[in-house]
Amino acid sequence: MSKPDLFHPDGDPGREPGRYAPSPTGRLHLGNLRTALLAWRSARERGAPFLVRIEDIDSGRSRDEWVEVQLEELRSVGVDWDGEPVRQSDRHDLYRTALDTLGKEGLLYECFCTRAEIREAASAPHGKLPEGAYPGTCRNLTEAEREERRAAGRPPALRVRAGGARVAFEDHLCGRIERVLDDFVVRRNDGDFAYNLAVTVDDADQRVGEVVRGEDLLDTTTRQLWLYDRLGLRPPARFAHVPLMLGEDGARLAKRHGAITLEQRIEEGGIPEDIREELFLSADVDSRRPRSSNG
Repeated sequence: MSKPDLFHPDGDPGREPGRYAPSPTGRLHLGNLRTALLAWRSARERGAPFLVRIEDIDSGRSRDEWVEVQLEELRSVGVDWDGEPVRQSDRHDLYRTALDTLGKEGLLYECFCTRAEIREAASAPHGKLPEGAYPGTCRNLTEAEREERRAAGRPPALRVRAGGARVAFEDHLCGRIERVLDDFVVRRNDGDFAYNLAVTVDDADQRVGEVVRGEDLLDTTTRQLWLYDRLGLRPPARFAHVPLMLGEDGARLAKRHGAITLEQRIEEGGIPEDIREELFLSADVDSRRPRSSNG
């Protein structure tokens, strides 16, 4: 196995901030609240500030009316924070600067592929990239080919030239994680900045020392570490990806499992303080054995 391009150790965040960053697309489900509680508790136990950031970068799905609803749900289970929550929609200048930096380094290219085309291309073998990874269809288009696609009304996304980089880091809960990167999107074809770019810039700008988030976001971390390095930014000292909250059938918590939001639990007679303790008990992260994941 070749040496990873980056290796980010499981460091000590000291008293640098922790954070929770919800997307205002609806009510927080119990799994979201559990992650927020774990991130909050970890920061407070370290004597560190705790920040809330509103990740409303997805203009098509984010709604202003959900922001205060989510903040009130966090307050109801005892999560407090330092300072006013920042909103990604107010930080576009920072993301543009990051894109300019990547562009000047020759690390960006336009991608005109539709999701269907990517799925079709992903069925073919692509060497060292994992199954389903973007195969670089648009990586080496000529200017004439790009112009032809623009004329056909196909707006491009922007992808980075990751070059199949192998990136590894040590997760505080999941152990050593190693991935081979495809060329991922940093600006979508609707003009919105992509999650990985915005989160990287935000966590560096806010000097976040520890990122606690759901295990479903584990694979995004290697992409973000690659961006930290290419943008000359300092990454958080520690990442901890907590297990997803499951229903009684062992599947990821979903509407079919019944009451999955704080509001629904309260309507059934639940008390926020009791729900908070149930969420802490359900996490059981202290006894979780780290595991390796090499993909």
